Amino acid sequence: MSGEGKAETPQVTPWDVEGDVDYDKLIRDFGCHPIDEGLIQRMESLTGKRAHHFLRRGIFFSHRDLHLLLDLYEKGQPFYLYTGRGPSSESMHTGHLVPFMFTKWLQDTFQVPLVIQITEDEKFYFKDLTIEEVEKLAFENIKDIIAMGFNRDTTFIFRDFEYVGTMYRTIARIEKAMTASQVRGCFGFKMEDNVGKWMFPAIQAAPSFSVCFPHIFNPKKQVFCLIPQAIDQDPYFRMTRDIAPRLGFLKPALIHSKFFPGLSGSKGKMSSSVGAAVFLTDSEKQIKDKINKHAFSGGGATKEEHLSLGGNTEVDVPIQWLSFFLEDDDTLNTIKKDYALGRIMTGDVKKTLITILWSMVKTHQEARKKVTDEDVKFFTSVRPIQALPNAAAPGS
Repeated sequence: MSGEGKAETPQVTPWDVEGDVDYDKLIRDFGCHPIDEGLIQRMESLTGKRAHHFLRRGIFFSHRDLHLLLDLYEKGQPFYLYTGRGPSSESMHTGHLVPFMFTKWLQDTFQVPLVIQITEDEKFYFKDLTIEEVEKLAFENIKDIIAMGFNRDTTFIFRDFEYVGTMYRTIARIEKAMTASQVRGCFGFKMEDNVGKWMFPAIQAAPSFSVCFPHIFNPKKQVFCLIPQAIDQDPYFRMTRDIAPRLGFLKPALIHSKFFPGLSGSKGKMSSSVGAAVFLTDSEKQIKDKINKHAFSGGGATKEEHLSLGGNTEVDVPIQWLSFFLEDDDTLNTIKKDYALGRIMTGDVKKTLITILWSMVKTHQEARKKVTDEDVKFFTSVRPIQALPNAAAPGS
């Protein structure tokens, strides 16, 4: 996962992303496949809907077995979605929205069940947090997730501390199929690391298999799984896919996103603990201050230089963020072109971004105010999922 040799070599692990990431190299190193135009067109043809702008712009850029999943979908065979959240902060930030935005589009487009794992245990093992602290963070994060508008009839959110018993037989089979040497080779754990870290990969792997959800799927009929994720999470599911055939399970399909950049322009991805982040609890003034003060600019050093040479859209963070959150392709392309030619200034781009971010955050805040403790109880309750055209319900 991490490179060897020079110190500046990019490092990509499930916990740290450092350096200037070469996504083409990651595809080669990880052994996954690029999402090409043909695959995007096939998705549009099968669903009758335009591809999400994350796909059109290459933000979700690589996959494992997505073509196989589409083959099965075309034949009317079911699949389900699996994603998750590790609760490390009371409020999620804008970067956390990216996988959930795309997952919601997948759920709405393909009309399939969705399971969302809340990994309090992971953060307890990997962070300096107590069980009480991670449980509190999990509860608040679940409200943020519900506020995104997931279908309440087809979405199951589960907390590991509460649901692990149902999955434990599968987790035990996974753990027995792995050796400590394999886990260390995949994740780089050290002998002084706590045992919880070593066993957690099996817990994250288990929801890839539909047998873990007997209240949703018939345990006697395996259902294919699709996992949207950032590319740094791929090691978990490379391991999962390696052991699945030995356990008699279907390999999950994966679809990977690029990293959401930090405001400072530093290499890697945005973090709640490093540098400034735009949180879903921020006010309009806080967002404005953060973008104006901290967002790295690719503009010229002086106004004259910018008007003459234009801006560098490849390193400009406001431009990069607009690529994630400005849905209209024509508007985005116009802004990028005008900025590159020096027709508009850095301040103009930041102003546009601030408007879009505040609209998005304000909408989320208003939706979150309506989320009650009863809503959390409902989404996390073990209950049958409403039958869908492509879902194999228990007993079917």
